Amino acid sequence: MLFSLYQYLESIDFPGVGMFQYISFRSGMAIIFALLMSTIFGKVIIRKLQKQQIGEVVRDLGLEGQYQKKGTPTMGGLIIIAAILIPVLLFGKLDNVYVLLMITTTIWLGIIGFLDDYIKVFKKNKEGLAGRFKIIGQVGLGLIVGLTLYFSDDVVVRMESPGDAETRQVTTEEVVEAPETKYVKAPVTNVPFFKENRFNYESVLGFLGDKAPYWGWIVFVFAVIFITTAVSNGANITDGLDGLATGTSAIIGTTLGILAYVSSNTIYADYLNIMYVPHSEELVVFMSAFIGATVGFLWYNSFPAQVFMGDTGSLTIGGIIAVFAVLIRMELLIPILCGIFLVENLSVMIQVFWFKYTKKRFGEGRRIFRMSPLHHHYQLKGYSESKIVTRFWIVGIILAVLTIVTLKIR
Repeated sequence: MLFSLYQYLESIDFPGVGMFQYISFRSGMAIIFALLMSTIFGKVIIRKLQKQQIGEVVRDLGLEGQYQKKGTPTMGGLIIIAAILIPVLLFGKLDNVYVLLMITTTIWLGIIGFLDDYIKVFKKNKEGLAGRFKIIGQVGLGLIVGLTLYFSDDVVVRMESPGDAETRQVTTEEVVEAPETKYVKAPVTNVPFFKENRFNYESVLGFLGDKAPYWGWIVFVFAVIFITTAVSNGANITDGLDGLATGTSAIIGTTLGILAYVSSNTIYADYLNIMYVPHSEELVVFMSAFIGATVGFLWYNSFPAQVFMGDTGSLTIGGIIAVFAVLIRMELLIPILCGIFLVENLSVMIQVFWFKYTKKRFGEGRRIFRMSPLHHHYQLKGYSESKIVTRFWIVGIILAVLTIVTLKIR
């Protein structure tokens, strides 16, 4: 909204408004506004949640400090969502297809998570929203994102032959496009560790020959659906200790913000030999708001938590991370960058599989972990909650650095 005002003020030569054309200024303002909203106005929302007695429902899992959490306000994800959307609406370009997709993702998954929390808190149903409805919602979002990216004329990437970046002459003031540069619409993405840093989803259907391009969108959309669902659920599972999902998401968000910046900058994209994604610079503004919102929420969510994000927050931040990575063509880095989410997810899957397998074979179910997800396993081993969270953050930082390093490891 403010960007539209800037365009009008610039047309009448209003002094000082030129700063709004810079991504760095608008991103900085998005972080500041998101931090202020989540810390200052977050307190107001927490008090209202307490007044409405919207507290956490605690199950008896035999974990230390578990009952101290009973009654702690939940649905705090509303703070995160508001702290993301309002700065983006103020400082982002609202006619940008990428920004619109991220806003849709935030609202869509926010509604699904809110319904889940509402059923748990107000309907006193510990199971919350039925799993099939969550999956339907996540699949629906994946369809919207995947089909938009594949068919929208506003979504293109720049493809170059190897070595183009070395022969092109560029300066910080002017970018000189090489004649062989091509802007194409294709379901392509960056691949880590390989020199030929490209993967086309249509290649999966290579056995169809010339018909592969006509059906390639199915593979791409399926991949988007899978990534969105997996990461969203991964964040949801990780949200089990005070500050764990929030801090981990802030680390991941910072990394994605860096990746978005280099992907939207023609010079850095050439230097790193990654795909340049035109008009994706507005995603830096969105991710700046995301970072500010999660860090600000950590003010109240760190141990001992004064508020929990609930599924309203965890499903939303996971979906944001997944869709954002897809938009900047970095989704194949998710197993590294979101390693915490991945391991938490796998710990549950392994535990369930092994329990069912051993029960069928030996008549008694056995467990690999003392409890899943993995963070509860360490709780039962006697580690304090704050120590577990801090160490998971450290691992998250290591994974984030490794993700950035992959840009030069080919």
